[in-house]
Amino acid sequence: MDDYEKEIADLEANVQQLVEADGDAQTIAELSMQLEVLKALYRRGLTDEGLRRGLRIQGYGDWTVDNVYAFVYERSVELEPKAHSAFVGGIRSADFALMLNP
Repeated sequence: MDDYEKEIADLEANVQQLVEADGDAQTIAELSMQLEVLKALYRRGLTDEGLRRGLRIQGYGDWTVDNVYAFVYERSVELEPKAHSAFVGGIRSADFALMLNP
């Protein structure tokens, strides 16, 4: 198991623990959406030099799971919706790849 797979498995386990503990539905939805975005964006960046360059230019460093996750998390928080559904919808509809490579 490489670092990516381990990090994703750890994040998925954290979400699952929240679900099993009847955690806050909003938190579970937000973390689940961030995880899906992270997985898709990270995989795409493995073959897209423009995305990797965009991450470095924006100050996040090299293309690692931790750095991509930091980018996804910070951009998700910046959406600052007025309601939970807008937040999750904003994450779902946001083009994170475009944010890295405008």
